[in-house]
Amino acid sequence: MIGNPGGSLPGREMTGTDPQRHPIVTESDVVRVRRVRQVVRALAVAAKLSLVDQTKMVTAASELARNTLVYGGGGEMMIDIVDNGRRHGVRAVFTDTGPGIPDLGLALTEGWTSGSGLGLGLTGSRRLVDEFTIDSSPGVGTTVRVVKWSR
Repeated sequence: MIGNPGGSLPGREMTGTDPQRHPIVTESDVVRVRRVRQVVRALAVAAKLSLVDQTKMVTAASELARNTLVYGGGGEMMIDIVDNGRRHGVRAVFTDTGPGIPDLGLALTEGWTSGSGLGLGLTGSRRLVDEFTIDSSPGVGTTVRVVKWSR
């Protein structure tokens, strides 16, 4: 697992709203997830994220949804509001049961792509959020978890 340190407090359970689940199975689901921008933005507003941070979270979610479909063969997005005892945030988790990522270090290298993209999906998403963790196993799939916290 690769992640950003310093986000949530270790040993503290994050609580918040009940998660909303959205399948990502076809191209139309990615478009629908992009339409869920209003949902992501509404949760970001409720978590008291700034307009800039709302936009960052929406952008990261869109990129990761596309990766879930294109590279993972489809999966699911779960999104909710979380609270770590100090502040509120929005968490999105993208899960697939695709081929997995054989080399996470390489996949998180700026500009590297396994397909025809620009290589900015994972690295760009990581830059846009406060917490980014990825767990992937070849033949098992990938889970990417991102959180954007209120300031």
